[in-house]
Parts: sequence; structure tokens; C-alpha cells
Amino acid sequence: MENKFRAFKNTILLSAFLLPLNLMAQDEVGDLIKGTPADATKLINAYANPAFKGFGLGLNSGWANSAKSIGVFRFDLRITATLAMSPTKDRSFNVNSLNLQTLRPTNPANTITPTVTGEDKEGVEMIPTTGANPQPFKLPKGLGFNYIPSPQVQLTVGLPKNIDVSLRYSPTIDLNENGKFSLFGIGAKVEILPLILGKTGKILPFDLAVAGGYTKLKYEIPLDVNNGKYSNQVLKTEFGGFSAEAIISKKLAIFTPFASLGYNTAQHKINALGTYDFNSTTETNPVKIDEKSINAVKATAGFQLKLAILKLYASYTVSEYSYVNAGIGLGIGK
Repeated sequence: MENKFRAFKNTILLSAFLLPLNLMAQDEVGDLIKGTPADATKLINAYANPAFKGFGLGLNSGWANSAKSIGVFRFDLRITATLAMSPTKDRSFNVNSLNLQTLRPTNPANTITPTVTGEDKEGVEMIPTTGANPQPFKLPKGLGFNYIPSPQVQLTVGLPKNIDVSLRYSPTIDLNENGKFSLFGIGAKVEILPLILGKTGKILPFDLAVAGGYTKLKYEIPLDVNNGKYSNQVLKTEFGGFSAEAIISKKLAIFTPFASLGYNTAQHKINALGTYDFNSTTETNPVKIDEKSINAVKATAGFQLKLAILKLYASYTVSEYSYVNAGIGLGIGK
């Protein structure tokens, strides 16, 4: 019973964090797979674009909250969460801007429709321009809120030469009807003043470090676009994010404020696999997206609060999307 309850809690927690992607598996999103594979690809990319960006930024967040290394063979285990904020311009899109080939809005004056972070209202009504008996349909609703959550679970170990190495890992977790999730990431931080100045670096009133990290998240979601006609429909998503930054911090007893300036990139791959009926054809594996979603500088300010072996973290980052990161950690280290 305890194991079942723990599995239930894990499913609820991860489903909440993956909500923007999970909504892509709802029946209404099947209406994005219309017209032709090319049109379906454009609609999915436009609708889910904020989720792609938010997840990319979330993967790159929370690697370090201090420039000071934690010490040789000391460790820090942290659980944090990121909320990326989708700006107003990314909460809707104009279907006419997509240059769709086999779909058009039924009302030429109504062409603005929600993205995944847009309003919780029905999207633009579309109709195929080909086929013997075209039926109108509506594009999906937005979530009704403009935040994209993402989780981070990270273990950091201190090595000689003021180097910290971090690992993020989750084995494949089956979320039942909500799909499958897995994550892997690796990062490193080097405190550079001791390397450059030796012991004389201790006289400076701050600590300085460079850090970088790479994370890959995979999420597989079952689909049912054609009302149970095909059992092999699935949406496979993969996100990769890389971040590099310079960090400055100052330890004040148990409180360590920090600031950083860096650069991050993120890539997303989206594949609709299986068999799908379009207007007058049947297609296999019709959607394939492989694009860079984030390519931007970032500036972060935050703090670390150390209470014995307990640590609290919080930060705010300005980048292509602004986001907050907060969490809790356990460990022995500076």
C-alpha cells in the first residue's frame, strides 16, 4: 500500500510539472493534426512554442547558487523547481502567419488563436480547403495561465582543485495514461580565484566561479487522434539544454547572495509517430520537429540560505523568458 501511495504521489507531482506538454495529448489537440503533415507540423510548433521555450529555460536553471565550492568529497542534494513566464506576445498566434496550404479560418476576421499558455477559450475555427466533404474544427484552448513549470533533482559532489560536479538523473518513470518521463544532466563549477591567485585570493571580499551544465529530458505521450482507430499513435518529445555562466557571490554567515551572467541554448525534438488519417489520406509518422527554441544571454540574482545541513535556494533570471527558481537541499558543504 505504501509503495502504491508513493507511486501515486510521484505520478501526480510529475504530471503537474509536465502539464503544458501533457495537454498536447488531450483529444482537442488532435485537431492540430489536420490538413497535411506540413500544416500539422506548423500548427503544433506554433501552439506549443511557449512550452518548448519554458522547458528549455527550466532545464538550464538552478545549477549553482554560490560561487564557492562545497569542499572536497562533500555533497549537496537538492530539489528545485522553475517557473518560466510566457510573455504576452507568446500567448497567441495568427494562423494566417503560418502559410497553411490546406487549411483556412472560416472567418477571415478571426485569425488569432491561443497558444498553450494562452487564454482558456476555444481557438479559431478552421476548415480544410481540400477533400470531398470538409468539416470545420476549432483549434485547441490555452491553459489559462502563462507559467511553464519544470523540476530539477540534482546531486553535487566536491572534488579537488575547487571543482564541483553535479548530476541530474531520473530513470524512466511510467505515468500511466500521462506517458513516460526520463531525465539526465551533468554539470560542473570551478571556483577560479584560488586557481588564479592561490592563497592571496582569500583576501578578496567575494568568490568567483564559472559553471556549465547540460540536461536532456524525454517525455513520451500517448495520443488518440482518430477515436481509437489506430493504437500506435504517440507523441515523443525530447528537450536538450546547455548553460554556461560566470558567478559572483559573498558568504555572509548563513546567507549567501549571488549574481551571474551567462548564455544558454535549448533544442526540442517533437515526433508524432504512428498512423494518422488526414483529409483524404493516411500518413505514418507525419510530424517531425527539430529546432532550437532558446539561444539567449541570461542574468540571474538570488541567494542560498544554509541552516546546518539544510539549504534553501531562490533566484530570479532575466532571459528570453524571465523565470524563478526555488528549492531545498540537504548536504555537507560550504
